[in-house]
Amino acid sequence: MLRRHTHEAVLALVTLLAILVLSLQSDQFLSVANLLNQGRLMTEVALVALVMTFVIASGGIDLSVGSIMGLSAILLGTFWDGFGLPLPLAMLAVLVVGTVCGLFNGIIIVHFGMPPLIATLGTLALYRGLAEGISQARSVRGWPEWFARLGQGDWLGLPVQVWILLAALALAGAILGFTRWGRTVYAIGASETAARFSGLPVDATKLAIYAVSGFASALAALIFVARVSTTRSDMGTGLELDVITAVVLGGTSIFGGRGTILGTALGLILVQVLENGLSLAGVKGDGTIVLIGVVLIATLLVSTLTERRARA
Repeated sequence: MLRRHTHEAVLALVTLLAILVLSLQSDQFLSVANLLNQGRLMTEVALVALVMTFVIASGGIDLSVGSIMGLSAILLGTFWDGFGLPLPLAMLAVLVVGTVCGLFNGIIIVHFGMPPLIATLGTLALYRGLAEGISQARSVRGWPEWFARLGQGDWLGLPVQVWILLAALALAGAILGFTRWGRTVYAIGASETAARFSGLPVDATKLAIYAVSGFASALAALIFVARVSTTRSDMGTGLELDVITAVVLGGTSIFGGRGTILGTALGLILVQVLENGLSLAGVKGDGTIVLIGVVLIATLLVSTLTERRARA
């Protein structure tokens, strides 16, 4: 508990400092229009990162989320434009497919004993290959106006997808922080063997986590397609790296047993602040990546040192 709050406090201070410095570099940085736009841009990564917090806290990893997102985007266009399904039904079918893809990851890991890193690395290639094979480099456009509002519309002054993200944040935070199931996730990550001897539903919990990870990736795909109004097989490329960076930056232990939704939210905000603020300040993309890496390492080091001093 001590380390959790210490890390989040350090991360919050770093985020506030970054906002202060970057706001001095550009007048547009703290404008309402820019802030709302950043909310739109970070939603897809954030939705997947929330579930990735559960995955990593349980001692696992899911490298296939970006590929599931790309496959889901392509299948949405195929179901609607190719098969002629009504768009709401096509959206539901995509969510089901994404969930099944995640569940397949879980089955390989739980029932065949394959390490999560290797299992999801394999399905990363599998799902991306399926997306490219189905799409044949074709894209689908001309989406209905009501669907476009999902990624481009507003409601009560906030982008529609931000409302979805806020609801997901509240739900994920409540489940991980205040339920028996959330405590089970921590217990599995801390010691899967001990969790089994304690009679906890280890296998069912892990299967559910990976299934929800696939669902979140498919939901992110729907929002992304609505935002950019097209489908491409390369959608979601590199998503897993952005997601894992935010989750680990937020204090979730890569070895499992520790992590919070609040920490992940702070990690997401810090990464988005740096990417947007540095872009407005004229810093090139490679410089932004380097700085985010430095901030990630420095934040973890400061958090660890602060925790040791507090304990001493």
